[in-house]
Amino acid sequence: MIRQRTLKSVVTTTGVGLHSGIKVTLALRPAAVDTGIVFRRVDLNPPVDLPASPYSVVDTRLCSGLQNGAAKIGTVEHLMSALAGLGVDNAYVDVEGPEIPILDGSSAPFVFLIQSAGIEAQPAPKRFLRVKKTVEVRDGDKWVRLAPHDGFRLAFSIQFNHPAIDRTGTEVTVDFAEQSYARDVARARTFGFMHEVEYMRDNGLARGGSLDNAIVMDEYRVLNADGLRYADEFVKHKVLDAIGDLYLAGHPLLAAYSAHKSGHAMNNQILRALLEDAAAWELVTFEQDSTVPATLAKAVALQFA
Repeated sequence: MIRQRTLKSVVTTTGVGLHSGIKVTLALRPAAVDTGIVFRRVDLNPPVDLPASPYSVVDTRLCSGLQNGAAKIGTVEHLMSALAGLGVDNAYVDVEGPEIPILDGSSAPFVFLIQSAGIEAQPAPKRFLRVKKTVEVRDGDKWVRLAPHDGFRLAFSIQFNHPAIDRTGTEVTVDFAEQSYARDVARARTFGFMHEVEYMRDNGLARGGSLDNAIVMDEYRVLNADGLRYADEFVKHKVLDAIGDLYLAGHPLLAAYSAHKSGHAMNNQILRALLEDAAAWELVTFEQDSTVPATLAKAVALQFA
């Protein structure tokens, strides 16, 4: 049986919010079967829970932000991506502040935290959201699509017309039956352009951004002294974001995701389009090993190794 998973212990970290610039303390805690991922603003009185859900997403300006009443938590996608990539179904995320800390701009620090806490199987089958028919969202030349697949595969292409990006790989396919999240995706950092910084800060964004937590470019080149972590780090980060955005569905997907120039807003739109078509999806479990599709079995073996 493919089982649900949670953390073995509590783990904490402190960092700065990318957009708010505010120092934030975060704690990841174990949670019971079928809890899902629940963010909790513990700095509010009383504390407010914000369960991961595509219908709680209210802010997609350069991140995915959740809201419940007046309580908000921004930039959840990198942590959600790490939880999805390591197969964690149930956890509480206690946050003392309005935003998940950016740390180094990738999911790698969250992978380290989760692995430090430890992961344990729970006595209930993992529930997958299986896509049964193709759904698609388009906006001009941008598009995103979810199609049936007995595993989880993502294909992404970007187009920025910037020399530093054009010199790298701008298309990538990541198939988790063959590739490891922690090795092949998690270290890809968020990125931005110097000329956008003043505009973003005037609009209350990127106040905590620096060369320590993002790839930053001028008109011609990458400004980070250490260069890139992957030859295709820019498009890999878009895949990392998509994994986190899609995990807001509340369950791991069995699907093939493909996109061109998509972002947080369109990732949220495709989830809503999927969930609002009852014929397009179903929840499935695999309580007998003999029923697990070969592609999924390979992915689980890599994920849980």
